[in-house]
Amino acid sequence: MSDTQKLDFSAINDTTEKSFIAQKNLIKRVLKGTPSQCPECQKPLTLRLPSQANKHSADTPPAGIFCAKGCTDIELDMEAVNKLK
Repeated sequence: MSDTQKLDFSAINDTTEKSFIAQKNLIKRVLKGTPSQCPECQKPLTLRLPSQANKHSADTPPAGIFCAKGCTDIELDMEAVNKLK
């Protein structure tokens, strides 16, 4: 590829940006307590707080937002949130 040729990543960037915004809005809704469904399976999403996530057990999922089938699995970094307080 020569120096004058440029790759066009605009389509990828647009898709990534839309996905990020959709996930951010989903997280906001769940944290507000608004009942939300998984975008894939339409099962209810549940929020697991750090107090519910046992850090000593490998079987317990970390803090985050999950659906029953596992197609939505968003791990939240709650330690970073605690440092902001």
